[in-house]
Amino acid sequence: MEKVVVLLRAAEPDDQWCERIRGPVGDELLDLGIAGLATNVRDGAVRDSLMTLTTLAPPVAAVVSIWAQQSYGAQVTAAIELLADHCESLAAYLVTESVPIPPPDRLGDRCPGFANVALLRRPPELDRATWLTRWQVDHTPAAIETQATFGYTQNVVVRALTPDAPAIDGIVEELFPDAATTDLHAFFGAADDADLHDRMTRMVASTSAFGATDHIDTVPTSRYLLRSPFASS
Repeated sequence: MEKVVVLLRAAEPDDQWCERIRGPVGDELLDLGIAGLATNVRDGAVRDSLMTLTTLAPPVAAVVSIWAQQSYGAQVTAAIELLADHCESLAAYLVTESVPIPPPDRLGDRCPGFANVALLRRPPELDRATWLTRWQVDHTPAAIETQATFGYTQNVVVRALTPDAPAIDGIVEELFPDAATTDLHAFFGAADDADLHDRMTRMVASTSAFGATDHIDTVPTSRYLLRSPFASS
């Protein structure tokens, strides 16, 4: 089983577009017979989140995760072609997935909270092994300790599957309470201003160690699991 993450980019996606991506387009993807499918859309519930950073133009408007037996097979190829018809541009990546905190998915329904998707780039001064250690081994516990995270997925990019895909080395998805879209205290799980300052200071120090404070995109989304790749048959 392999996992492919597809980034759909669009300048001004409205809620009708978001509903189409997770609804009819999602149904078409499932009809291809893929093993698993999760769709994240930047809809009205999260669009004005404080935790939004953008370097790409047009920005990422949806993130589609596909599980299939072959990243280079007919199902994934057809899925990418289908999704390309519904956005201004897209990029697909083969990834390896780690899940420090499994998301509390409800099949077919919106996952509780909001999913913040971060696109990471490895700084040139860090070799891949050092970068991965600082991100996954050192930073993971710090992120969990300093934020109100209740779902946490890390995707290490193996390679791009589409031409001219932006250089991205990691794709993170973290789930936060809905209030965290507009409230930093809720985002960091802080009891008061002093606690918020302490948590933010520790978080910045941790992310700085692997270059996740610069040249990063963060995309607030609503998450929908449409087919679990791990459901028993």
